[in-house]
Amino acid sequence: MSVRLLHPLIQNGLHKGDSNHAGGILACKCTDRPVKVKVSAGIAHNHACGCTKCWKPDGAAFSVVAVAPSESVSIVENGDKLAVVDPSALIQRHACKECGTHMYGPVERDHAFKGLSFIHPELFDNGNWPEPGFVAFVSSVIEGGVDPSEMDGIRAKLKDVGLDPYDCLSPALMDYLATWTAKKNGVLQ
Repeated sequence: MSVRLLHPLIQNGLHKGDSNHAGGILACKCTDRPVKVKVSAGIAHNHACGCTKCWKPDGAAFSVVAVAPSESVSIVENGDKLAVVDPSALIQRHACKECGTHMYGPVERDHAFKGLSFIHPELFDNGNWPEPGFVAFVSSVIEGGVDPSEMDGIRAKLKDVGLDPYDCLSPALMDYLATWTAKKNGVLQ
């Protein structure tokens, strides 16, 4: 049984990137006046994501997404082409109005991820960014049109390429979110 395209950069195994990658320039897919965004810091929590909100290459079931400190993310060219996809969403995904590529998505409201911007490292002008470490929201690909009968094969393929599939975030990130909430609510100090 063949498995649909997970993502072009994870389908046949993970490239081994540099965990000390210091950022670079992200570019949208436009050939004329591409939007360029500078990330002047390293990225963290690089992962594949099956949610229906993240930008994915054509035909891919998953995106590849990471975070960087928002203060290290800046528009350097053609920012006039950007628009927020969904102003009510937690992640304010800024996408190119012409090609649809999501360039960055800051979290600005009160949340454990406030101060972080979500980016797609495959858009970097260099390919040495850290490889994804896990897959989040795997079941959500069904909401994006994947037949439920494909899920066993998709999870097996993800494990085969070296990615742990979760139907939420990784355990470490879920612990971080729960700790933030417990501190905010006064349960923990």
